[in-house]
Amino acid sequence: MLRVGLTGGIGSGKSTAARELERLGAFVLDADALAREVVAPGTPGLAAVVEEFGEAVLLPDGSLDRARLAGIVFADAEALRRLGDITHPLVAAESVRRTLSAPREAIVVHDVPLIVENGLAGDYDLVVVVGAREDVRLGRVVAERGLRPEDALARIRAQAGDDARRAVADVWLDNNGTMEELLAAVRRLWRERLVPLNEAMLGRGTAPR
Repeated sequence: MLRVGLTGGIGSGKSTAARELERLGAFVLDADALAREVVAPGTPGLAAVVEEFGEAVLLPDGSLDRARLAGIVFADAEALRRLGDITHPLVAAESVRRTLSAPREAIVVHDVPLIVENGLAGDYDLVVVVGAREDVRLGRVVAERGLRPEDALARIRAQAGDDARRAVADVWLDNNGTMEELLAAVRRLWRERLVPLNEAMLGRGTAPR
């Protein structure tokens, strides 16, 4: 089993790369999706978040008001750290459980935005980073998520910078161009590196250089 850590900042195109890898046959674990699940109504995770940040972060139906919580934590590094202290262990435990459920022959891709920030690069056999310039990412976030430019920029700058991401990257996928260019790069990565490396780990081939 090859374990790949896939990361990239908001607006980088990481999710597009993850969907293409899943289409190609990867077993993808989406950390953002797991993060939503561990704070679903009735979970210990949601109870802990409410205890830390107050009932103002709840919607009338009792679910988490993610937009309100984001407005709090992305404007306050200490609040973001406190939220991470609650959710990251829960997400990590669920990720381990699901990884163990994957077939032995699988290429498991962990789609994790905060690999760099949380010091997780060593947990994976290969780290793939999807990168794009800040101005490109800002334009995408504003257009696709409807955020105000200042809010989008705050989210971008709350995450690790490119220098930190390059320091852990085994593969850097440049996404300053078109979506089709990114998808082509992902397909090449799958064909020329991930599949051969997984075969080598399974004792059925030679690892690519």
